[in-house]
Amino acid sequence: MEETIQLADKYMFPTYKRVPITLVRGEGCRVWDESGKEYLDFVGGIAVCALGHSSPLVAHALAEQSRTLVHVSNLYYTKPQIELAKLLVENSFAGRAFFCNSGAEANEAAIKLARRYSKEKFGPGRYTIISMLNSFHGRTMGTLSATGQSKIQVGYEPFLEGFRFVPFNDTAALKGALDDSVCAVLMEPIQGEGGVVCPSPGYLKEVKTLCEERGLLLIFDEVQSGMGRTGRLFAHEHYGVTPHIMTLAKALGNGLPIGAMLAVEELSNVFGPGSHATTFGGTPLVTAVSAAVVKSLLQDGWLDNCREMGKYFLGRLKDLQRKHACIREVRGLGLIIGMEIDRPGAPAVDSCLAKGFIINCVQDNVLRFVPPLIVGKREIDLLVEALDGVLGVS
Repeated sequence: MEETIQLADKYMFPTYKRVPITLVRGEGCRVWDESGKEYLDFVGGIAVCALGHSSPLVAHALAEQSRTLVHVSNLYYTKPQIELAKLLVENSFAGRAFFCNSGAEANEAAIKLARRYSKEKFGPGRYTIISMLNSFHGRTMGTLSATGQSKIQVGYEPFLEGFRFVPFNDTAALKGALDDSVCAVLMEPIQGEGGVVCPSPGYLKEVKTLCEERGLLLIFDEVQSGMGRTGRLFAHEHYGVTPHIMTLAKALGNGLPIGAMLAVEELSNVFGPGSHATTFGGTPLVTAVSAAVVKSLLQDGWLDNCREMGKYFLGRLKDLQRKHACIREVRGLGLIIGMEIDRPGAPAVDSCLAKGFIINCVQDNVLRFVPPLIVGKREIDLLVEALDGVLGVS
């Protein structure tokens, strides 16, 4: 294992602060490192492996499609891409879908669509997009400019102009930031990288109302919260609000690189031929797998399991909160859960790893749990027991 890490450090850019283990195999909610040590994975590729590691369903779809057609240009139609678009449109608010390779690319497409629509409808000068403080939308120059976290922006100035930031859960601040230059509001229904911050009651409806009153587009970034993560296919379903545009990625491919931007039918003609494109977006290979993943989420009981296990997990963590004064708050929905503690979270992450549990920390002191949606009570109980011991050590 040490030799593998040394080779990586020699030949690869150090863009990640990697955990010093080399993972070589996965199955369900478990992964194994080079030495054969087993870990329960409560990160799941950061909310990616919804159906677990090495899912037989994913492996079958991948193998079947790889023997049929892997890639052709988007200058041609392919059946898997059309099937996935149909699935997503028919199970959402949307009328159209565009496929790309990642969440950042999906958000880039959403930003471009919003600006192009506003220019065509209202003329030039209406291009500003309101985003939220502590948001995360990607690391391309466009999405970095739309992200409300200065710590990941250092060194990349100047940013793309036309972005303005307001606090999440603050309707008054949003209203005060609106002027004639604004074309859209871009936000995560639940802030993931921002610390698993859920919307206050009525907040998303208030945002939608403001958008409708002023002719603005509402964009929901559901890259992390979508695809069953909250116990519904999309997080916004819990709040009785639909956007005009939505972005997806992560669990959409269960590990294969795919992103999607969905939009209402009214926007269907804004992106015409030549207005936006991608070489690898929506290949037959990844869309065949994604279609299988979406069907499984809708048909195989994983949304129900997510709601049930999420409720159980929250309850167990709140039991820990009553026991350990260092826990400030437990929050989340379904299986996107954050536990805020009164100290840096990195030592707890390291201690859990030593015990065979993979978790991570965001915003310095929020332990985040985004396990596969197939997780069961036994796995949850084992993690809670480990956390009890870790947090009990001063």
